[in-house]
Amino acid sequence: MSTTDFNLIHQIDDLKQYATKILAEIKRKNVNNAEIFLSVSKGLSTSVRQAKVETIQYHYNKHLNITVYFGCQKGTASTNDLSDVAITKTIQAACDIAQYTIADEYNGLADAQLMATEFPDLYLHHPHPLSQEKLIEQAFICEEHAVAVNPQLLQPNGVKSNAGEGLTIYANSHGFIGHRIASSYNLGCNIIARQNDEMQRDHWYTVAHDFNDLESASAVGQQAAQRALQRLSPKTVPTNIYPVIFSAQVATSLLGHFIQAISGHQLYRKTSFLGHSLEKQVFSSQIQIDENPYLTKGWGSAAFDNEGVNPQQREIVSNGVIKGYVLNSYSARKLGMQTTGNAGGVHNLTLAGTVEDLPTLLHQMDTGILATELMGMGINLITGDYSRGMAGFWVEQGEIQYPIQEVTIASNLADMFQNIQAVGKDLETRSNIRTGSILIEKMTVAGK
Repeated sequence: MSTTDFNLIHQIDDLKQYATKILAEIKRKNVNNAEIFLSVSKGLSTSVRQAKVETIQYHYNKHLNITVYFGCQKGTASTNDLSDVAITKTIQAACDIAQYTIADEYNGLADAQLMATEFPDLYLHHPHPLSQEKLIEQAFICEEHAVAVNPQLLQPNGVKSNAGEGLTIYANSHGFIGHRIASSYNLGCNIIARQNDEMQRDHWYTVAHDFNDLESASAVGQQAAQRALQRLSPKTVPTNIYPVIFSAQVATSLLGHFIQAISGHQLYRKTSFLGHSLEKQVFSSQIQIDENPYLTKGWGSAAFDNEGVNPQQREIVSNGVIKGYVLNSYSARKLGMQTTGNAGGVHNLTLAGTVEDLPTLLHQMDTGILATELMGMGINLITGDYSRGMAGFWVEQGEIQYPIQEVTIASNLADMFQNIQAVGKDLETRSNIRTGSILIEKMTVAGK
């Protein structure tokens, strides 16, 4: 079965007309303002293990979310049934809910003058005729090449191959209507390395909007295998203060904590250690963090946010100084500010690299910890306190010496941001937060 059976691109005009019809029906309920999300998605996924097919799944989903405003009272209802009867009931449910909610002066649509008016092609939609047989073949190749790295020590633990596409229509009472259509493909391999009585596991994956941009199935399998083998015979380290490198794959979580701390809902609730941080030096002076909604094929690319607002290409951090928060309309009004076009999240947030690659960072660090996996969620955004379990490697004279585990790293996010010494250009691009590996001058490491 092909992933392009339904040709979602051909449904754009019909769904826009349908959205306009729904808004008209809502208006007849004497609703001053309303907004709707109408989405359709379809996809095919397969999983294999030890040269056998475990699952084949196909989905074709529709969803409608309706929000209405009676003055400052808000009601939201949703349905997966797009029949006329179901939509009428959903509209009524949203209206009924609004009648019982407390009026909030900050509720409402984003300001009309902020609506996006230009919709550039960001090249997010690349339909590719993939059958379930092709996806299974891809998964088998991945697993075969993974085990072949060392058949005596490696055991496959599952390979997943997925393809799909989704179409979302957003419309509101300002007369705004826009669509976002995107395809996605991914291939992931999990593998176990065994040696005597010891067992270690690791994984690797590739993901892209364009099937042709994926890493090869053989490369994904080999990378997963090598990562698992490198973790065999781990040790721990003496408790002390060491420099720590967060590999690019886990460094994205540090930026995620930063974005949470400067997001509107944390700021107006006064639950962030970065409250009142605008125009203040939070990072070391070499740090530059940008947001680019218009990046071709980016995972955070969008011509409008979840409120129809034109997103901004901007500097969030310049020379270590915070230049902007992350706000939607509601949080912006609570703070007496203007939305930054981030309803729904950030758009390709990128921490600029300062050195060439991870080996350069390792030599700059000389001796310390390379973290490649983080466990637990010991982060307090109110105080900035940070404590997480980790696995990775011990480094001496810029070279990896041996794997480590059963280690905890701890500090405070404010100190960690200030103590970033360098950022690699080994950019992790598989999400809307993009960064290379990050070297932090010192953290408390609890081992033996």
